[in-house]
Amino acid sequence: MTQIDATTLWIVIIGLAVGSFALRFTFIGLVGDRPMPPWLLRHLRYTAVAIIPALIAPLVVWPTATGGQPDVPRMAAAAVALSVGVITRNVIAAIFSGAATLYGLLYLLG
Repeated sequence: MTQIDATTLWIVIIGLAVGSFALRFTFIGLVGDRPMPPWLLRHLRYTAVAIIPALIAPLVVWPTATGGQPDVPRMAAAAVALSVGVITRNVIAAIFSGAATLYGLLYLLG
């Protein structure tokens, strides 16, 4: 794998920082003191519901620790976390139950 040029790296970092600031400033600085339309508020409610599975799914289905191959501990931990979350409606309980399942099965199965 080749190393990225330092100048290119800093250009990318600065570009991402400016883009991230501009996105946040749009909602906080420009629109923050005005009420948002109901249709936009309705769509913004689902942001976390869309982002969290997008962050977690690749770690479960294609984990780096196993070279991209799915394995039983991660699939079981995801299933337990999902089940606990649906049943209890408690995010913290779902996170801790999934983590306990993952580490327990990794310890038992090696």
